[in-house]
Amino acid sequence: MSKKFTDKVTIITGASSGIGKALAYEFSARGAKVVLGARQEDKLAEICADINSRGGKAVWCKCDVTNEEDCKKLIECAVENFGGVDILICNAGLSMRALLDDVDLDVLRRLMDVNFWGCVGCTKYALPYLQKSKGSVVGVSSVAGLHGLPARTGYSASKYAMTGFLETVRVENLKKGLHVMIACPGFTASNVRFSALTANGTAQGATPRKEEKMMSAEEVAARIARGVARRKRLVLMEYEGRLTHFIKKFAPGLLDKLFYMVMAKEPDSPLK
Repeated sequence: MSKKFTDKVTIITGASSGIGKALAYEFSARGAKVVLGARQEDKLAEICADINSRGGKAVWCKCDVTNEEDCKKLIECAVENFGGVDILICNAGLSMRALLDDVDLDVLRRLMDVNFWGCVGCTKYALPYLQKSKGSVVGVSSVAGLHGLPARTGYSASKYAMTGFLETVRVENLKKGLHVMIACPGFTASNVRFSALTANGTAQGATPRKEEKMMSAEEVAARIARGVARRKRLVLMEYEGRLTHFIKKFAPGLLDKLFYMVMAKEPDSPLK
């Protein structure tokens, strides 16, 4: 299966840390040429240097996915360095933790800009190359993109929007050989909760969950790679994701109560 990625040009957004960084190493180890985008240039340079020192092929481009021109430049970087695009992984993401009662609307706009519009911008400019290669576009979504997650209105909304967008892209390209996959990790041990926005837009700075009990970013990356290799439509990770998908079909009201109960147990939860 690893041979499926040999010399495949793979663009990864949000690649400077967490799942994005793990994806960079995972796909490189499987033979892909990786193009890494994120805002933190020093971290991108360090990751690329390490991958190249191991015999891989990696380049980077500073990219704030909320900036359309940056999205375009990231795709151009892949084409200029490696001649095309085979896989686009829209991983850049931002979370939040606040009730709609309390949150500034600018926080929700920021979530949509990063999680939804970042995916739209990169997909738009990569699409001609992906159609030519009959490649893959992957949206890294979440369990929150399967069912509304309390105290994460903007996060759930942005992930639902990403899913709707990519599913439509899939249908539009049914006769062009484009593969579209939605990946839904559960709670993952990464820095996404540390940078999650609070009601006033400041970073949370600490995670309310026990990171050691979560799936690692490396395991998430491996599952995404396997999903791309098998050209799957949807990748659900861990028991909670599969259970959420199942219960939503048959007992959505029960799922509301379960989500509320679980999230209310978080330390300092805004739910009462």
